[in-house]
Amino acid sequence: MSHDLPLTKEMILDAAEQVLRRFGPDKTSVVDIAKVLQVSHGTLYRHFPSKAALREAVTQRWLQGCISAPLEEIASETQGSATERLYRWLTTLRNSKKEYFTTDAEMFAMYASETEGSVEMVKEHAEHLVQQIAGIVEQGIQSKELKPGNPETIARAIFLATSRFHHPAHAQHWLADEEEGDFQLVWELLLRGLV
Repeated sequence: MSHDLPLTKEMILDAAEQVLRRFGPDKTSVVDIAKVLQVSHGTLYRHFPSKAALREAVTQRWLQGCISAPLEEIASETQGSATERLYRWLTTLRNSKKEYFTTDAEMFAMYASETEGSVEMVKEHAEHLVQQIAGIVEQGIQSKELKPGNPETIARAIFLATSRFHHPAHAQHWLADEEEGDFQLVWELLLRGLV
């Protein structure tokens, strides 16, 4: 992959994702990524101060592109009921996490390990998702579809109440037969509190 263009962070992140998918997060080294880019590993350290910083950047980009962006589309819609959009938002979050857990195991494993280590990045991601929910809730309160209340507080409660269905620590449970039924029970309980 020799190139005449200057090396960019995006090029490094693309190569890192490629290598991570091939070797997994535990066996991937900065040297492996540098080999793909045909540069010295020292060159990568000019863009990322450490392997941990590079892993965090890859995870952050993955979360933004694969998880946050599709949810943002639902959150920013103005048509349809708030409860319908909220249900779709939660279902999309659940389904995408489950899909990546089963079809993109190496990237999911890295994301799961980063949730334990990169506390600040994970907190920011979770906060971003809570804000998306809050936007939906706020519209529902304004249209009188949902009970009055503080949208941020309600959104945080919804996010926490459904964490079993989207937090990577629970990934093994997502494949269980009763998973869909369990989600519906939680959703119905949330709905009774919201409407």
